[in-house]
Amino acid sequence: MASLSRLQTITRSLKRNPLPHSSTNLFNPRETIRHASCSRAIASPRCFTSVPGNWQLQTRRTLILESATSASESVKLNRLSDSDSGIVEVCLDRPGAKNAIGRDMLRGLQNAFEAVREDTSANVLMICSAVPRVFCAGADLKERKTMSPSEVQLFVNLLRLTFSSLEDLHIPTIAVIEGAALGGGLELALSCDLRICGDDAVLGLPETGLAIIPGAGGTQRLPRIVGKSLAKELIYTGRRVGGKDAKSMGLVNHSVASGEAHLKALEIARDINQKGPLALKMAKRAINKGLELDMVSALELEEDCYEQVMNTKDRLEGLAAFAEKRKPKYTGQ
Repeated sequence: MASLSRLQTITRSLKRNPLPHSSTNLFNPRETIRHASCSRAIASPRCFTSVPGNWQLQTRRTLILESATSASESVKLNRLSDSDSGIVEVCLDRPGAKNAIGRDMLRGLQNAFEAVREDTSANVLMICSAVPRVFCAGADLKERKTMSPSEVQLFVNLLRLTFSSLEDLHIPTIAVIEGAALGGGLELALSCDLRICGDDAVLGLPETGLAIIPGAGGTQRLPRIVGKSLAKELIYTGRRVGGKDAKSMGLVNHSVASGEAHLKALEIARDINQKGPLALKMAKRAINKGLELDMVSALELEEDCYEQVMNTKDRLEGLAAFAEKRKPKYTGQ
């Protein structure tokens, strides 16, 4: 239902700002292209795909950004090995633009999140930056200046859906913030389950200073994390906060010495990686979905999630390991 609601919002905006029709670059009707925020194709009356230099309207009934096989130069997906097997890193790597989110990075993020979704061996995801002293500076304003209003609206809608697909991932997610996390960069971090930052980090949503508002989930996720009143102050003023202040207001889980955020995040990821995969999935579902419900319905959801882990090999392994005083070896079954 949440995905359908988001799709209806996009459809309304596209009706207000239609793009010229193009009959080129159509896809095979039998080809299944899955949207990153859903486990099945989402029906839509219109579909867009990015091509070099512009956006083209497609007659497909699925929203996509580009072919999932297209590589991104600014987003790298790394799977850790050996004792860290199960930990996956999505690394932002666009040093010339301070990891600003343009078309290439958006495509890379969407493809990376879909790859993680399909990876049954993934237990925890870390999102980090390969660029010193910056996590993500937000939108690529230089690229955005070349877009028409309709293209901007479409881009922001796709960015919002991509961040929602991150939020909907079945595994725990951790944002590793060193340096600036502004605008869309902070909205990316807000879509993660946990946020770890360095003391010199700078976090903020400065959009009102550009006469717009946060459009990729910031107006909704920030108040759910820090509270309505504080979120309003931060968004109305566009005020930037440092790592220690972010920790005190609950915006991040931990603020550590500058340069040590990745180590702290990896420590937490390793702890999570030792837990039962099915239990992590059900715990995340119970928490995230339960917050959207009244208490009675939320407790029923918890009961349903608990039932999902009762008849599993991992539960029996956990009991056996406890009795034998050894570390459990979970398989996700």
